Amino acid sequence: MLEKINNLKEQISSLQAANADALEALRIKYLSKKGEITSLFNDFRNVPNEQKKEIGQKLNELKNLATEKINSLKEIFEDKNDDANAIDLTRSAAPYSVGTRHPLSLVKNEIVEIFSRLGFTIAEGPEVEDDWHVFSSLNFAEDHPARDMQDTFFIQSNPDILLRTHTSSVQSRVMECTQPPIRIICPGRVYRNEAISYRAHCFFHQLEALYVDKNVSFADLKQTLLYFARELFGQDTKIRLRPSYFPFTEPSAEMDISCNLCGGKGCNFCKHTGWVEILGCGMVDPNVLDSCGIDSKEYSGFALGMGIERITNLKYQVKDLRMFSENDVRFLEEFKPAH
Repeated sequence: MLEKINNLKEQISSLQAANADALEALRIKYLSKKGEITSLFNDFRNVPNEQKKEIGQKLNELKNLATEKINSLKEIFEDKNDDANAIDLTRSAAPYSVGTRHPLSLVKNEIVEIFSRLGFTIAEGPEVEDDWHVFSSLNFAEDHPARDMQDTFFIQSNPDILLRTHTSSVQSRVMECTQPPIRIICPGRVYRNEAISYRAHCFFHQLEALYVDKNVSFADLKQTLLYFARELFGQDTKIRLRPSYFPFTEPSAEMDISCNLCGGKGCNFCKHTGWVEILGCGMVDPNVLDSCGIDSKEYSGFALGMGIERITNLKYQVKDLRMFSENDVRFLEEFKPAH
């Protein structure tokens, strides 16, 4: 009997099964009521008494070995079966693509991150505003064209209420309730009564910055603009400032950057000048500081503002402004991050 037990041990140790049916056949062959191991247990009564202890131990070891071997093979087949039949019930019935942020959001977030490194914090205000915060507090004359209905959306029932035409209204709100030093950026949507075309829209997005403190100079403004331009468009970017006029800044300027397409050599995009206008800026007019409760004799400041659509056009060469608001999936898919 010892020889039979040893032979079965060798067979069982090397057992293999190609599939679950083959494994079941092996279980029946060795462990069923009519199996070979059960048959050995039935013959155990014929073993001489002096050998029963040794033979009994060997039989138990053989049965345990067979049971463990069959169970281990069974676990392998169960794991394979689970992987093959696993179904994710949360998945869509059809494949779908992962979206991305809107290009305006991508550019806005990048600009915000650049100014945050200079210590600017975000300030927000209402889109439905009053005349004081949009115009009067910012030194707009009573007969300024921006106050005409042809340029601004006024609320018909109350001509003192309007949709803000710039995010400068946020600056006046902050200056009213905050004493310098003030260092903020104001991103948001603005509205103007313009015909919709490939180059203009009745609503768009702006981001403005304001810095008010003691001894703020035009040199501070220039260095801030140079840092911003190089961080956004590359370290080789050059800037130039041209005299301009805005009611709320004096002196005022418009800033151009060297064309990022031709490197300043001249192309169709920059109209062969080598320069592209991106924003307006200037020193905060003392009248604005005084209107908002800040002593213009003690404090000075600078402000700048840009259209986010304009910056996005420069970075991605989008030809039609209407594409930003039409939510065409084919257009938005162009801004997926590369994997």
